[in-house]
Amino acid sequence: MENNGCIIIFAKAPVPGDVKTRMIPAFGAENAALLHAALVERALETATNTNRPVELCCAPDAAHNFFQECAEDFDVTLTEQGEGDLGVRMLRALNVAIDAHGRAVLIGADCPAFTPKHLLRALQSLEADDIVFTPAEDGGYVLLGARRTSERMFNNIDWGTAHVLTQQRENLAACGLRAHEMETLWDVDRPADLVRLKDLRPPLAFAFVA
Repeated sequence: MENNGCIIIFAKAPVPGDVKTRMIPAFGAENAALLHAALVERALETATNTNRPVELCCAPDAAHNFFQECAEDFDVTLTEQGEGDLGVRMLRALNVAIDAHGRAVLIGADCPAFTPKHLLRALQSLEADDIVFTPAEDGGYVLLGARRTSERMFNNIDWGTAHVLTQQRENLAACGLRAHEMETLWDVDRPADLVRLKDLRPPLAFAFVA
């Protein structure tokens, strides 16, 4: 078993109408899907620059051409999220990765503010703590890592609401898991969030289509 840890990226296939749905009223389903694809590629670039094993955990499965191209372009392993709500899927992915690598950090593709240093610091924090997470400004979180889990750690969380972070903190404490909290970051969920993309360095590889 490797003990330096791995990075898991949860991502949906960039199917218009199925991803970034809050963006659709502003600029359409096709552009929302293109934005999602660009964010997934950004997350992959960031994660692979850590020199740690990277797993792209796909939904609904890994067969989509986009995922196959990502595996080739970024030299990452493809897995599938499987059935269940977000908590069930995250717990399953974390447990498999911990068995193989000792510890794991899981992110989505919605936080282009991540740098390789963020991910490496999160993995390093798991030398002392059971859990690490990065809060998001909207009341959720954009990273969760673990070296030890509990079957109850994701129970009764209202995913997609402003209560997620508070509920997650309470769950971890109730499960007796020692958690380290990283600095709060922003993610891209709504049209207003696009303003911050202009300041990203390197810039996000995304262009609107007419």
